[in-house]
Amino acid sequence: MNLVKKIYCRTFQFAFRAMLPILPYRQPEILKTNAEIVEVLKQAGISSVLLVTDKGIRSLGLTKPLEEEFGKNFVLAVYDKTVPNPTTDNVEEALKLYLQNDCQAIVAFGGGSAMDCAKAIGARVARPTKSLKQMKGVLKVGKKLPLLIAIPTTAGTGSETTLAAVITDSETRHKYAINDFPLIPKYAVLMSQLTVGLPKQITATTGMDALTHAVEAYIGKSTTKFTRACALSAVKEIFENLPVAYDQPDNIVARENMLHASFQAGVAFTRSYVGYVHAVAHSLGGKYNIAHGLANAIILPYVLRGYGKKIFKKLWEMGVYAQLFDKKTTFEEGAKLFIEKIEEMNERMHIGTSIVQIEEKDIPSLARTAQKEANPLYPVPVLWTAKQLEKIYVEVKNG
Repeated sequence: MNLVKKIYCRTFQFAFRAMLPILPYRQPEILKTNAEIVEVLKQAGISSVLLVTDKGIRSLGLTKPLEEEFGKNFVLAVYDKTVPNPTTDNVEEALKLYLQNDCQAIVAFGGGSAMDCAKAIGARVARPTKSLKQMKGVLKVGKKLPLLIAIPTTAGTGSETTLAAVITDSETRHKYAINDFPLIPKYAVLMSQLTVGLPKQITATTGMDALTHAVEAYIGKSTTKFTRACALSAVKEIFENLPVAYDQPDNIVARENMLHASFQAGVAFTRSYVGYVHAVAHSLGGKYNIAHGLANAIILPYVLRGYGKKIFKKLWEMGVYAQLFDKKTTFEEGAKLFIEKIEEMNERMHIGTSIVQIEEKDIPSLARTAQKEANPLYPVPVLWTAKQLEKIYVEVKNG
């Protein structure tokens, strides 16, 4: 990357970091039961609610208890057509349902896709004359959303804590983020029993998604004492609990700890942001509909190795905190061990080492998309050009 571009990116990131103490970040209030959700909605004077989920979750009966509770107390509209990597079409369909039923609140029930879709619906309600594309980027919403409650059924995305909604354009398949403070849900409902019935592969990839959030937040250049503490806590909990949750799906303690870890990682990265792992993953999700958690899990080791010695000390710090090795280990050796532990966990949970759907002819375009997303917004440890990013795509394709 040329010197002028580097100076621009780092100046942008320095200014953003300097503003962190005065920006209106907030954490969602945590609820634990359906009864608490109903009480919150009643106190807010809500009479009509839009529930946003997907057909898979609804067919498992996970939403049934909540639908019954809502049906007794409110007018309820349910949008269950959300797809992985939610699209602009999803948002517009759900928005129509919201308006037809005079809804005043949105409840997202599911993984990151349902929560992203719900946030984008809220943004369209708040700014009816703006398209989602016009709100792409940072601080383009600017108005209060309807009351938004997020109920994660996976321990991984952290979307219940964040100011981001990631949406895929239905026509172009371009995937982009909308980032603004009103998108942070007012309440997050953490019920570990909702994650017990997850397929093992979803437990694995969403858990590695949370690990990616924590790691990228920690190694970036916009950290604070608070975000570093959240990221370290999340990393330790994930290494300790994700293999247990994978091997013992009914282990409620491991499930509870993973929900907490995901929440902590979400708090960390919504303030300190992510890096090239996410930029590459988003491009692959938009182009080939690769599940986000799966993409992050596979890409993470390649990007960490690519950063090289710039992150040795930080990887060592995370490894020591998570008790993966002791303090006597050198920074370089600790960094290598940390990456190896990630790969070992991926292998144990049958997550592959490559994404074979990547087509060589698409790599230059994918790399440009990732570079445009990441620079200057993401405070990455090392700045890369699109050409340098192409090497990551080749490595991920070939394993």
